[in-house]
Amino acid sequence: MKIKNICCIGAGYVGGPTMSVIAQHNPEIKVTVVDLNKERIDAWNDKNLNNLPIYEPGLIEVVSKARGRNLFFSNDIDGAIKESEMIFISVNTPTKTYGTGKGMAADLKYVELCARNIGKIAKSDKIVVEKSTLPVKTAESIQSILENAGSGVNFEILSNPEFLAEGTAMRDLAIPDRVLIGGNDKTEEGKKAIQALVDIYSSWVPKENILTTNVWSSELSKLTANAFLAQRISSINSLSELCERTGASIGEVSKAIGMDSRIGSKFLNASVGFGGSCFQKDILNLVYISRSLGLNEVAEYWNQVIVMNTHQRDRFAKNIIKNLYNTVSGKSIAIFGWAFKKDTNDSRESAAIYVADTLISEHAILNIYDPKVSSSQMIFDINYLNTRSEFENKKYLNIKSDPYKAVEGAHAVAILTEWDEFKTYNWKKIYQMMKKPAFIFDGRNILDKDHLEEIGFNYNSIG
Repeated sequence: MKIKNICCIGAGYVGGPTMSVIAQHNPEIKVTVVDLNKERIDAWNDKNLNNLPIYEPGLIEVVSKARGRNLFFSNDIDGAIKESEMIFISVNTPTKTYGTGKGMAADLKYVELCARNIGKIAKSDKIVVEKSTLPVKTAESIQSILENAGSGVNFEILSNPEFLAEGTAMRDLAIPDRVLIGGNDKTEEGKKAIQALVDIYSSWVPKENILTTNVWSSELSKLTANAFLAQRISSINSLSELCERTGASIGEVSKAIGMDSRIGSKFLNASVGFGGSCFQKDILNLVYISRSLGLNEVAEYWNQVIVMNTHQRDRFAKNIIKNLYNTVSGKSIAIFGWAFKKDTNDSRESAAIYVADTLISEHAILNIYDPKVSSSQMIFDINYLNTRSEFENKKYLNIKSDPYKAVEGAHAVAILTEWDEFKTYNWKKIYQMMKKPAFIFDGRNILDKDHLEEIGFNYNSIG
């Protein structure tokens, strides 16, 4: 099948950047990204590229070259489905908040709605590509829905999980470690579908970096990759607490073990904990699948990664309270960073949300600054936890557009995202603006301890 038109359903953190890079390297293919959210599509089409709905270094440059040439953003989902030969499903698959599997299983209702809509609209053969992170055997469900659509159309289902790290997504797309394509290589149609997607990626990815597997292996590989990465973070964070009790330095331990070629140095930076849309969701999904298959020991093993991450966030917040003389009621605390990591405006499952929630429960006044996350998103995040009323949250939450405004009269500064700009601040000026004794709680270990203590700060770090 010759691919001339691609449709991607979902204009979020995966769909937008991925399709932009595919369009950039395949100028002969028309790529249309569709979404029900009109506001999001309008932002993708905004003449001012600084207003794109996603902040990702390098994204503006790619979009500016391809948009209007062969990259388009639209709310016309049905039209794009009809026109395309290949359809990527890149919609949200959040953890279920209701019913069987609540709090653990992936909620696949949006994926199913996409599949049913494709089955209803399609009048010609289609290759349907899973791009969202999905549980093993989801492709089987999609295939069943499409085959029973009664349209007489042939659908081939492929799994093509993303392995993007937000903040470096454009680099990850431009020079991927691997591209994974899962499909049915037992039939001629399946082989052709796999090859069609291989050809698209081959326009810029070396063929030795494109790995083809069966669908189930592809689906499970995505969950497993995120679980392994999160496991490393929880492992080093568990040791950070041990370091604090014994006088060892987590930085020195991380460096020592990271120099072992069998271990490597990546994901060994101790912190307040991991966040983002994937790690917790995918591990919980893995736990749920394991339990549903009766693999309880496997489930408990992976669940402990989540337990440790929650513990790390909780003890960071409790350490702030303890050091501020066991009470933060009425005290002003500056929160630097709300995004779950630097170089992104994504705050999903950010450690900052949970630390802030604990401090608000103790009646602390929070002055929050983040260079990219909007004030409306911060308010949404804290309200989404449903710990207290929106009115109560507003009493304790002050969102600042200037970091120096956030520290005026503050008792402490908590660093919760590793933004590079935080290292460049005039910390002498900040010290002068704060109440004394002035505390810094560095949840990312990015500041210079000796320099800050020389200024006069009480400096607390992880490990």
